[in-house]
Amino acid sequence: MTESAPSKEEQILRIMRQVLTSVAKDTYTRPGYRHPLSETTVEGIRNCLALISARERELALAAGRPSRARPRFVDEPVDRVVVTLEPRAKSAPKDRDSD
Repeated sequence: MTESAPSKEEQILRIMRQVLTSVAKDTYTRPGYRHPLSETTVEGIRNCLALISARERELALAAGRPSRARPRFVDEPVDRVVVTLEPRAKSAPKDRDSD
């Protein structure tokens, strides 16, 4: 199955999400220190990220590409199993004289 190229809107949303998360990472402050961004700005970033995520989800569902990106816990059971298939080495013929 081939995936179509992301639309211009999807590209814009992806870049906006990356920029907003970069701002959050770059302005991180240790607990107890004053954050350089106001609480209103931080809340605005959270709201923007929530809207971006919701719209990305809508676009993916409309395009028939359900999102597989969701957080997983380390101890969460995996719903698929990968089995490697290797050719078996030919074994020596068994001795049939010992009947």
